[in-house]
Amino acid sequence: MINKEDRNKRHKRAMQRKKAHVDSRIAEATIDKGLLLVLTGNGKGKSSSAFGMLARSVGHGMQCGVVQFIKGQWECGEQLAFEEHPLVEFHVMNTGFTWETQDRETDIAAAKLTWTKASLLLKNSSVKIIILDELTYMLTYGYLDKKMVLTSLVNRPVNQHVIVTGRNASKELVEIADTVSEINDTKHAFNAGIKAQKGIDY
Repeated sequence: MINKEDRNKRHKRAMQRKKAHVDSRIAEATIDKGLLLVLTGNGKGKSSSAFGMLARSVGHGMQCGVVQFIKGQWECGEQLAFEEHPLVEFHVMNTGFTWETQDRETDIAAAKLTWTKASLLLKNSSVKIIILDELTYMLTYGYLDKKMVLTSLVNRPVNQHVIVTGRNASKELVEIADTVSEINDTKHAFNAGIKAQKGIDY
């Protein structure tokens, strides 16, 4: 049986090895550039993660932009918190969910109009962080030209970070991204008949 002193010594040696490994990886990371992050998957938390990064960026005094596709009919907490913030330029498509509108042509027109706001942000080097919330649906449904969107993402200012959220991120979007996180739906309260909760879901 290992005594407490031996266990503590083994722990210290293990942490020393881990620290050396982590320090080495940090020293090797010398590239400084704007990142394209894609948060996708069927699980809850994609937009929540994106807005967490927005809060972090605002805390650092960075100029930010938000463009929300699909959403807009609900009173969302993130919009209430950031829409009037001096460091955040906030745009919402404001048509609601696609299954609510049931009008593809209207949705396409709204998506194109909303994309003009995103396009301007993606050309503005003073905007350091941009969230394109639910953009993946615009590409999946064919509301926006995929090549146009991908070209704008690739050609944005070199130090600008962009966070794209939404299910079913396209192969092409994943390929140009620097970081891709897939959030899985292991268990969700809604599937147990529990309605969306303020502060948790919106």
